[in-house]
Amino acid sequence: MASVTSRTGRVELGHGCYAWIAGDVGWGMSNAGLITGRGASLLVDTLYDLRLTKTMLDALAPLTSPAPISTVVNTHGNGDHWFGNQLVSHAEIIAARGSVADMRQVGPAEMRALTGMDSPAGHFAHLIFGRFDHTDIEPVLPHRVFDGETVLDIGGTEVRLIDVGPAHSAGDTIVHVPQARTVYTGDIVFAGAAPVVWHGPFARWLAACDLLLGLDADIVVPGHGPVTTKQAVREIRDYLAYVHEQATARFTAGMPAMDAARDIRLGRFADLDESERLAVNVHTVYRELDPSLPPLDGPGLFGCMAELLYGS
Repeated sequence: MASVTSRTGRVELGHGCYAWIAGDVGWGMSNAGLITGRGASLLVDTLYDLRLTKTMLDALAPLTSPAPISTVVNTHGNGDHWFGNQLVSHAEIIAARGSVADMRQVGPAEMRALTGMDSPAGHFAHLIFGRFDHTDIEPVLPHRVFDGETVLDIGGTEVRLIDVGPAHSAGDTIVHVPQARTVYTGDIVFAGAAPVVWHGPFARWLAACDLLLGLDADIVVPGHGPVTTKQAVREIRDYLAYVHEQATARFTAGMPAMDAARDIRLGRFADLDESERLAVNVHTVYRELDPSLPPLDGPGLFGCMAELLYGS
């Protein structure tokens, strides 16, 4: 996977843009970004708990002291991109309409319930999310909702917000800074890890990748993984197209979804981290092909991944 830099923490990208790159890998270890203008800044996403978010805000303080955070954009409704909102609640928080719907459906209380379940799904969720503390989080939802596209002026810097969802989730915002040739992708791009298609359809995510590839942008800040280039977008697009093709062939042959997930060989994508997400992705393909299939709730989805990892 192409990488501009492997640095973690605060990474300067030029033209007033910065990335906050998680110092560890794995589920929930998400990235954020900062776009500074004259006297004001925009924060792209908060993090999965208050400790992580405070550490980031403290590290960004030398930049935000002369240019306070006036705007926050939550790229989507997964908790690792908004659970820290209460620490920046003084700013205007913006998100796409679908993202707010996801936030209302799954907040800190639901995550605490999932990780506390005495089941394979709960044990797996606790294994991957046990490092985070969701006990004192007060959910702060966005103050402003947008549809489609909107353009912001952050201290003289143009920032374009484009909702490319539903794809990864019900709403997926990319944040494009044209003058910096930089784009913050949220979880439309995972660098070095398998993407997870919670919502779909796959066609929307593929279209989102095509949109990203068509932007005049050299620097890609993914939702997870190091600062990268458009090569990472191509890798994600190729993975999604391959999984959709492989799952469709097995659906057509009458193979149950979990059998299909176990049967698919990932080939050149086998080295991607969090490969167990294949179970969710196959289920999403099957529901696209047969909308009568019942959707899985959170425990069901995490149970599928646990089954793929550890066997039934």
